[in-house]
Amino acid sequence: MAFRPLHDRVLLRRIEGEEKTKGGIIIPDTAKEKPQEGEVVAIGPGIRDEQGRLNALGVRTGDRVLFGKWSGTEVKIDGQDLLILKESDILGIIAA
Repeated sequence: MAFRPLHDRVLLRRIEGEEKTKGGIIIPDTAKEKPQEGEVVAIGPGIRDEQGRLNALGVRTGDRVLFGKWSGTEVKIDGQDLLILKESDILGIIAA
């Protein structure tokens, strides 16, 4: 893939949720909510502070993260549905 986010932006791939409830009920596609969990595909170099120093991002490529329900912009790159958002829209990193 030849895409590199700028500044403090992050490129994510959504991780699809379960298709069944714990009780075994299958959830139809029309009733599913968009997943709020994703895998970091690419990150920007960081954002500059008032003194011009580059502050690196707190996430790395490959991290599993949680993000806000209405965060980011959906894009299609190389046939994949991806999401571009700012690092501040990421709520946290899921520890493995």
